[in-house]
Amino acid sequence: MQTDRGVTAEKEFQPKIIAFCCNWCSYAGADLAGSGRLSYSADVKIIRVPCSCRINPMFILRAFQKGADGVILAGCHPGDCHYSTGNYFTRRRMTLLFSMLDYMGIEKERTRVEWISAAEGAKFSATMNEFAGEIKKLGRSKRLGDLRCR
Repeated sequence: MQTDRGVTAEKEFQPKIIAFCCNWCSYAGADLAGSGRLSYSADVKIIRVPCSCRINPMFILRAFQKGADGVILAGCHPGDCHYSTGNYFTRRRMTLLFSMLDYMGIEKERTRVEWISAAEGAKFSATMNEFAGEIKKLGRSKRLGDLRCR
């Protein structure tokens, strides 16, 4: 897009957001949001996983390396996991990951863990919209640019 002076204006920032969603709860919550015609940001790309404990912290680092501006992990509420204790492992792993991201200089606002059940379609939609808004407000990360493959 050009202005009247011939200077090219920068395109509006559209964040790339990856959402790792548990098959049994949060993915079903996303499905309920869609069935209920509740919209959420088109910038969010969902990856369905069997359980939130299946997410290795390296998956999140790899998502950032491949160009994601934000990563959200959504799973069952603690105590309601289909696999009994999966989300307890997730909570422990993500705490360690957050401290590592802090050490690397990546803003903690770029990652989030949420517990969303299959009956919470409205919460799924609101959470994704809120997270997309936060990432858009943060803008491009200079620090993440150093990690990315070119």
